Amino acid sequence: MKVGAAALSGGVLGVLGTLCFFLAFATDYWLVASDDCGRTEMLKVTQDENGTVITVLEHVTPSALTLHHEGFFWRCVFPVEITAEPHLSTLYTNQPESKVCIHGYLFPLPVAIGPVPHPMYDPTAVFRGFWTVLIVLALLCALIGGFLLVCGVPFYSHKLYRVGGALLIAAACLFLAVLLLYVMWVELVDVRRYILQENGKTCPAAEVQIHYGLSFMVGAAGVPLVLVSGITFMCIARALGGDKF
Repeated sequence: MKVGAAALSGGVLGVLGTLCFFLAFATDYWLVASDDCGRTEMLKVTQDENGTVITVLEHVTPSALTLHHEGFFWRCVFPVEITAEPHLSTLYTNQPESKVCIHGYLFPLPVAIGPVPHPMYDPTAVFRGFWTVLIVLALLCALIGGFLLVCGVPFYSHKLYRVGGALLIAAACLFLAVLLLYVMWVELVDVRRYILQENGKTCPAAEVQIHYGLSFMVGAAGVPLVLVSGITFMCIARALGGDKF
């Protein structure tokens, strides 16, 4: 009875964690950023009390921001109101027709658009393929581990529990590595330069706000769920194996 309850709990956690991994992989909200590249400058000529002409350079605040969001499959850009909340704006179904999306396929480190070498090319993009392998391996480990556990439940097979639990733990560790590498890219690499790669020359003083998107948060939530599930099934396998001997 205790083994059955533990297996049920571990299975529920494993399913929830694996769903989080798939949602993070399939959605394109890892990086969410906005820029005010529409800001312009104008000269304002005034006179002081003595009649002296004073020329002042003023910044004109734009009425809209450019919102960026991207993930494994797509990278999208579209305008939003300057008061819009970035995360909620990316989830609206009635987004403007001016929204432009291009294929990604090279998550998690984006690459500059255009010829290579490109003036805005990020040399750290060579790690992109390595990180892509990590996230695909994490999903495969979670799927195969879950399948073995489903097969092992009716027979209380300690061998299937042990292998399935080990695969779930491996999946959690691989996805955690992806998250950590992504955090390193956001924090250590000049992401602002990447966001403004198309308009950097025309908007050198643009302000950029960078956020961790909902896809990143969902993936981070799945790591402890899958890890605890894997550890639970490893403990069950140990208990069943001890009973046999």
